[in-house]
Amino acid sequence: MQKVPEDKLKSFLLEFGLISPEDLKKAEKKALKQKKPLEEILVQESYLKEDEFYHIRAYIFGFPFINLEGKKIPQEILQIIPQYIAKRYKIVPYRKQGNNLEVAMLNPEDLEIVEFLKKKTKLNILPRFTTPKAIEEIIAQYEAPFKKELEKILKEKPVEIKILKEKEQKPLEKEKKELEKKAVELPVVKVVDTILKQAILKEASDIHIQPQEKEVLVRYRIDGILRDIMILPKEFHPGIVARIKVISSLKLDEHRLPQDGRFKIEKGKEKISFRVSVLPTMYGEKIVMRLLFEKKKKLSFEELGLYGKSLERVFRGLKRPNGMILITGPTGSGKTTTLYTMLQFLNTPGVNISTVEDPIEYTLPRITQTQVNPKIGLTFASGLRALLRQDPDIIMVGEIRDKETASLAVNAALTGHLVLSTLHTTSAVGAIPRLIDLGIEPFLLGSTLRVIIAQRLVRKLTSKKREHFLSNEETSAIQRKCDPQRLLEIMRKEKATRANSLKEVKFAEPLLPEGSPERYKGRTGIFEILEVSRKIRNLILKEASPDEIQKTAQEEGMYLMIEDGFVKAAKGITTIEEVLRVTAFEE
Repeated sequence: MQKVPEDKLKSFLLEFGLISPEDLKKAEKKALKQKKPLEEILVQESYLKEDEFYHIRAYIFGFPFINLEGKKIPQEILQIIPQYIAKRYKIVPYRKQGNNLEVAMLNPEDLEIVEFLKKKTKLNILPRFTTPKAIEEIIAQYEAPFKKELEKILKEKPVEIKILKEKEQKPLEKEKKELEKKAVELPVVKVVDTILKQAILKEASDIHIQPQEKEVLVRYRIDGILRDIMILPKEFHPGIVARIKVISSLKLDEHRLPQDGRFKIEKGKEKISFRVSVLPTMYGEKIVMRLLFEKKKKLSFEELGLYGKSLERVFRGLKRPNGMILITGPTGSGKTTTLYTMLQFLNTPGVNISTVEDPIEYTLPRITQTQVNPKIGLTFASGLRALLRQDPDIIMVGEIRDKETASLAVNAALTGHLVLSTLHTTSAVGAIPRLIDLGIEPFLLGSTLRVIIAQRLVRKLTSKKREHFLSNEETSAIQRKCDPQRLLEIMRKEKATRANSLKEVKFAEPLLPEGSPERYKGRTGIFEILEVSRKIRNLILKEASPDEIQKTAQEEGMYLMIEDGFVKAAKGITTIEEVLRVTAFEE
């Protein structure tokens, strides 16, 4: 939301007697001390009521104000602007008269979106100012038809499918035909479509369709956290599974073995791929679908959460003509996104970049991407062996899982290639003993390793937050995980605080209550960047312990992941709670 020019805001408040000069000076001092906009302090400290402030904003910017809180907008008006546009740009239609469409927004001066809507709707767009609460309420109204449709679908009695016992092998063809019929029945198709559409609108990364004893639980993973979305009657389960198997080209009559597939849908100009995993469980087949947006926005390293000295270390590794850069962390820690960001940085006309991946999550221009297929013998190892005959300068191996892949990757790094890959370890230092366990000689590691990155993802706070100081419990948790004095020095060095003790550091916490979707929005990385210096190389050659290597790396300026997380918490990007949650493995 665009900031109100402070000089105009102060003049307006004083001219209309909405605040005394003394109170305004107090608010200015507080804003300066807390490094916050004056407008935020005025509302936070109750010098102005929130609705009063939005009226003032509208007046200063010269746009009419419309209060839409609690108002119901007809669906035919809402549908003029698609939900994904309304959600992304915080702009909603609320009235249409002739060729004029009145829209409420938070930044009416955004002429680019206004012009875009003019062309898209072929209507004259009249911008109005409103409150963030009103925008959220109206965006939520888009989902009303989906909920009604789902309620209607659930009232219809679905045709039951007889599940055959394992011994009854002969009637499988009959069962297959019944399932095929069920998969195209309107209620089932609508339920599946609703589940997929809602996942896209809510920006979920995964969909879980989990059968229980008497019901089916549908959950979405949003910003790394699984959330219950809806509960469906158990009778719908066979039809939903059949429908997803049909669109994923999986075997309909196979219920005893896991299956993997994928399908793709188009929404406007956007293409979304779904990776499907079907797993037999006690109460039926569980389905998990991973959403992959094919034209994902190009991320910068800063948007990933990398900057300052840590980013310099990564850049030094990427600018080397050969060697190995590894990214470590558990599943879902953002390793693939970091890899793709590195590839985008390296992707220039003068180099040949080849990858072998499982799966190819996003397509990149000018890069040769190969999909692993173990069923036909195309593994990471065999794919990498083939890539080396394709004259590559840079190679990306999706994951080092076995001795053969590790050996080939190290040899590629030794013979003049820059190799990027991932490894499942909990810390940056942990990658070294892991590679030795896979049969790589320490002297080869010392010669090839350039940078090892360990990472996790933490949820980012929205603007609705307040100050938070460490509790005794949090202080104890920090003391168990890292050196408090060193942590304070790092925070001061990174200009995250000027405090003289951890108890004085101003962190942040969500202003909204637990369960509110507006507490967090989006995620960022917390990192541990181990640059393999001459000292570290010598320690690897001597087969020093991981603790010894980590101590030397810290002396050379490496921040532990948890330290990087607390710096981001002190800057108000995330919370102490989030950092402790994702680094719980260190307990």
